[in-house]
Amino acid sequence: MIDKGLVEIKSRQTVEDIVSRLRQVLEAKGIKLFAVIDHSAEAASVGMRMPPTKLLIFGNPKAGTPLMLAAPSSAIDLPLKLLVSQDTAGAVTISFNNPAYLQQRHGLPESLIQNIAVVESLAKAAAG
Repeated sequence: MIDKGLVEIKSRQTVEDIVSRLRQVLEAKGIKLFAVIDHSAEAASVGMRMPPTKLLIFGNPKAGTPLMLAAPSSAIDLPLKLLVSQDTAGAVTISFNNPAYLQQRHGLPESLIQNIAVVESLAKAAAG
């Protein structure tokens, strides 16, 4: 599903299982995991309830730097991100920016799109 530049992949796995799988896949591919932001834990820290929701921020300077050199504005969308969230009904979704959307948004050259297209295969691998 593509909506406003987002791709969403449904999964039968839990948020924790997907995050764990993503950590393994990223490590195996030599992709640096810069941060995992646990939005639901932060909500709980201020007394609010939120279904499990985690944002993974990851990348590889060898892939990202050429993009930022070609289109400096792309740094607002890099490093790459995957949002793993559960809705109130229990459905889990992996969301990410559509590489074609990022290409259009920043005027990235076609020759560099493969540098960010990996996000889809990572999401599919984690979705199970």
